[in-house]
Amino acid sequence: MSASLMIVEDDDRVRGVLRLAMEDEGYEVTEAGQAEQALGYLREHGAPDVMIVDLMLGGMDGFACIREVRRHHDVPIIVVSARDDTHDVVAALEVGADDYVTKPFEIKEITARMRALRRRAGLAAAREDAKPGDEICAADEVVLDADPQAPLILSPEKGTVRRGRERLHLTITEFRLLCELAADPGHVLSRGTLLERVWDRGFFGDERIVDVHVRRLRTKIERDPSNPRIVVTVRSLGYRIDAPR
Repeated sequence: MSASLMIVEDDDRVRGVLRLAMEDEGYEVTEAGQAEQALGYLREHGAPDVMIVDLMLGGMDGFACIREVRRHHDVPIIVVSARDDTHDVVAALEVGADDYVTKPFEIKEITARMRALRRRAGLAAAREDAKPGDEICAADEVVLDADPQAPLILSPEKGTVRRGRERLHLTITEFRLLCELAADPGHVLSRGTLLERVWDRGFFGDERIVDVHVRRLRTKIERDPSNPRIVVTVRSLGYRIDAPR
């Protein structure tokens, strides 16, 4: 079955080029020239499998669009924008984008990054199989926080993270990042290593993307994000996950 893609882009020419390229890749493409149009479609039809979003849109801009999408959906989002300032890249990632490509772009780069996003998305495909009544901890699950009232449980096979019986809402990139750290507890993973494992071929050589996603991840899993006890920073080296407390 074909994957669905929404392109949110106000430039008709760019949108048309992307549509043709993505249809050649086998996607079923929906177009939106404005953020408001895209959000209306999502409210009526639900989220597609992947989204491409420009930042400079008429009316609501791409930052606000992504922020609004993230309130309800964990669909993979790739930004394609002429804004190449580092602050814009970081800001887009902060509000919930998973990847960022600057214009002008090569179609091969877009399609390669789309395939990488889809591979990451495969890790979350089993989320719907997990049921609220499942046991708190099973053999294939990892305890990240041993709080007796509400333990934090990562289940890589099911694609879920739970605080007690509450399922936490992580994006695909956040989930992949947590899985990579949890797979090697007590050991420091450098930002470069995490880039290679989570973002496949990396991201502009800029390791700050890892810091942005770690900050977002901490707001969701840490009891006190300002004093993290699960994902620990090792100055000048990277990050590690310690034994549960």
